[in-house]
Amino acid sequence: MAAILIFGLGYTASRLAARLRGEGWSVIGTRRAADAGAVAFDDEDAVRIAIAGATHILCSVPPDAHGIDPVIDRYGALLAQQARGWIGYLSSTGVYGDTRGAWVDESAPTGTGRRSARADADRAWQALATHLFRLPGIYGPGRSALERVATGRAHRIDLPDQVFSRIHVEDIVDAMIASFDGPRGVYNIADDRPCSQNAVIEEACHLLRLPAPALQSLDGAGLSPMARGFYAENRRVANGRAKRLLGWRPRFADYRAGLADCFARSATSSPTIDSTPPTAAGIDQR
Repeated sequence: MAAILIFGLGYTASRLAARLRGEGWSVIGTRRAADAGAVAFDDEDAVRIAIAGATHILCSVPPDAHGIDPVIDRYGALLAQQARGWIGYLSSTGVYGDTRGAWVDESAPTGTGRRSARADADRAWQALATHLFRLPGIYGPGRSALERVATGRAHRIDLPDQVFSRIHVEDIVDAMIASFDGPRGVYNIADDRPCSQNAVIEEACHLLRLPAPALQSLDGAGLSPMARGFYAENRRVANGRAKRLLGWRPRFADYRAGLADCFARSATSSPTIDSTPPTAAGIDQR
């Protein structure tokens, strides 16, 4: 039986787990405390057993607040001995830094942006992972611009040249599954149409039949440092390598198709959409 161990049952990894369980896989994840289908991350004996029994291993855990990758720190040596099977890592296109709107592919330099810990982890995992996925802004049911608009948390920032890429969570799952039989390497997994954040917010407003928030300056919007950092970088992410080598195509090729899917699954068109992202306890981020 195919068996996968997932470090970090977060938003994206939980959807992969659900898909694979539906296909008859054995799935076990890590959390802070053991529960049904998960072992405690700190239980080294249980994790060692899970690693030994896995045909596939995925890590979705980012570096911690101190810039340390907790999975490599604790289990890197053991994973390095895992000569068989598939090992995947969910990285970030933030490793490319700001390109002033230019396109980037997997050959672009990394480590020049604000997310230095991510870039360090990306390099470290390339020595362990057979497949490394660089992801832009992740969205999907329960975690999209629809929730921000519905709860009054959406902003339109007056930055005419700002553009970014994004990816629907189900397209990430499709890419990972496609890679199980695909060549090793680094893959950008992004949709086909980078655009401004304002365009995404405006489409969400259209679907919800709500007025678009007023344009604001970056300074006047009162954004958190994390949110301001998002607007400090500007890039378009190319996905051609995954298409060529994995035979992958995004089901939701642009933000309109992706938001329409999220809206259809929300079961409501009123401003009562649940705004709480479905995150799991512990070091389960992506």
